[in-house]
Amino acid sequence: MKKKGRVLVAMSGGVDSSVSAALLQDQDYDVVGMTMQVWDHTRPESDIQEGHGTCCSSVDVEDARAVCQKLNIPFYVLNCEARFKKQVIDKFVDSYMKGKTPIPCVDCNTYLKFDHLVQKMEELECDYLATGHYARIEQTGNDQYYICKSTDDWKDQTYFLFTLSPKLIPRLLFPVGDMDKQEVRKIAEEKGLNVFRKKDSTGLCFVGSNGYADFIQKQIGDKYQVNEGPIKLYPSGEELGRHNGLYRFTYGQRKGLGISSDRPLYVIKVDTEKNTVWLGEESFLYTDKACLTDLHWLDSIENGERLQVKIRFHHQGCWTRVYRKDEDNTVLLAFEEPQKAVTPGQAAVFYRGKQLVGGGSIFSTSDSLNE
Repeated sequence: MKKKGRVLVAMSGGVDSSVSAALLQDQDYDVVGMTMQVWDHTRPESDIQEGHGTCCSSVDVEDARAVCQKLNIPFYVLNCEARFKKQVIDKFVDSYMKGKTPIPCVDCNTYLKFDHLVQKMEELECDYLATGHYARIEQTGNDQYYICKSTDDWKDQTYFLFTLSPKLIPRLLFPVGDMDKQEVRKIAEEKGLNVFRKKDSTGLCFVGSNGYADFIQKQIGDKYQVNEGPIKLYPSGEELGRHNGLYRFTYGQRKGLGISSDRPLYVIKVDTEKNTVWLGEESFLYTDKACLTDLHWLDSIENGERLQVKIRFHHQGCWTRVYRKDEDNTVLLAFEEPQKAVTPGQAAVFYRGKQLVGGGSIFSTSDSLNE
């Protein structure tokens, strides 16, 4: 029987990508597995126990290899450590040093999974690239392809896919996008895949139990100068304490502030120009506007169109008017209801119903404190 096509499957060593490979094999695709080795968990700065909620570690590589052996499909390991360091780790550290809160999973998707792996897909003469993302591809009557939300709302991962090129979408496959996690695990068990009980990867694959600040401290080296500075109360300007590095604070943070107070206080600004952390009451975290840069579009919109916008991964989304400023490639978001902790450095992602429309990076809000 003639195969439907040759497909490269990005194998993370987890149950989702493993089942994706198995399903595509059942559907008569010629399947090739590939795992990216992106981070050496034996490094001194890593405190992660491999195989316990990680991804792309040596344990995960071997799990992916075992799955491919079980399925009797070719398997390749792609060493991406240098590329990952440059495109993900360095940008992660640089963002925190600039007072922003990055989302490295978007950079990993943009520069490795859907860039570097696409190159390898071409080299291996594959027709498609498949991943274990919880997302769906839909085709309209006029041969337009769109990325749409997974049927499992909680596991939906389209938030991380807004930077993809529209031209790539027809060549993408998301085999588990119509399933829930329980169903995926059941299939893995029925097929005898060794990962059917494997714990889901959580958090950042390169940051362990000591937290991101400890990781950044070990990464800084001589590239950045870290100076002590004031922690002030907004709007009075009263000095509440001292900090030993702005990267230890993120917008909306409540715990670990290093000060005592008779009421809850939150980080409401990280001022890199004045090396100052500003704290304030919860009410200062709410805003009805935000400005975005670094825009990516998977479909066109009407200026001022009312869309659902997610301002963080597990945000439920909110109705928002989206205004494009094409002259400076920015977008203004006008939320119908004020939103809490619209964080500089994070992504705001747009949806028209289930359809992923685009997104961009948050760089300011309507609160003058964040301008």
